[in-house]
Amino acid sequence: MKKVNLAVVGATGMVGRTFIKVLKERNLPIDNIYFFSSSRSAGSTVTFNNKEYVVEELTETSFDRGIDIALFSAGASVSEKFAPIAASKGCVVVDNSSCWRMDEKVPLVVPEVNPQDISWHNGIIANPNCSTIQAVVALKPLHDKYKIKRIVYSTYQAVSGAGQKGYQDLENGIKGEAPKKFPHPIAGNCLPHIDVFLPNGYTKEEIKMIDETRKILGDNSLRITATTVRVPVFNGHSESINVEFEKQFDLDELKEVLKNAPGVIVQDDVANNVYPMPIYATGKDETFVGRIRRDESVESGVNLWVVADNIRKGAATNAVQIAQELIKMWNK
Repeated sequence: MKKVNLAVVGATGMVGRTFIKVLKERNLPIDNIYFFSSSRSAGSTVTFNNKEYVVEELTETSFDRGIDIALFSAGASVSEKFAPIAASKGCVVVDNSSCWRMDEKVPLVVPEVNPQDISWHNGIIANPNCSTIQAVVALKPLHDKYKIKRIVYSTYQAVSGAGQKGYQDLENGIKGEAPKKFPHPIAGNCLPHIDVFLPNGYTKEEIKMIDETRKILGDNSLRITATTVRVPVFNGHSESINVEFEKQFDLDELKEVLKNAPGVIVQDDVANNVYPMPIYATGKDETFVGRIRRDESVESGVNLWVVADNIRKGAATNAVQIAQELIKMWNK
């Protein structure tokens, strides 16, 4: 198998550190690895496979060394500037920011859902929003089988989705300190406000889920609405997803479809209080689905409760999986 030269951009952030952990766990065929950050974090060290590396400042010449794949998680402004530079040097960028997701020339990929889209990249592949990733892992097999007509998303998103500062707001808020990241206290509270509000009253996070779901599933006719809420949970996003289908379904068959879907673990035994929870999804790469029940208010609808680790499957693991798919393609 061809060994690759790989870079991690944003290596000292929450997702960047998880990139390093997942790369080690998945044992990718890496020849040389490089770690980049802003000037503020440059000079610090990271450990990968028992070797210590100095984190370099990201510059316009950082990719002048034959890097094959770069995993970016350093924010949209960094990706906007540096992803095209990296791509121009023959590097394939897997970008975790929102910068390229809705660009028509950039594939938006969840490997369990649309791995075939990797093949038409032009040097940049976008990693979807964390809340979208876990949703489409659960929805894709159902869309294939029953044809989704409408989706209603209600999310309960952990503070780690807002980065280290969001995490600290909950830690400090439990001690009674004022928030620094969020506009209101998050401890003991729920904020129906993730990202900025748009003129139509939706938040940017809600529109991301709507637009990205359509792009990943390849169906712009889908009717989708969303309400995204930040909750006082450290890690792991939870989602109530209401789905209406074009076709009729048998509930037991639908559960079997989910049980056989890649990346899905069904936890649905309410008689024994078994259902997905973020406390148990943390540290895992699968998407957990439970509370599977018919929506009796419509002709062909179902309710799902979907939980995943937003830093792993919702960000770092999904990007590393894309890198694995790229390497597989190159070795064919």
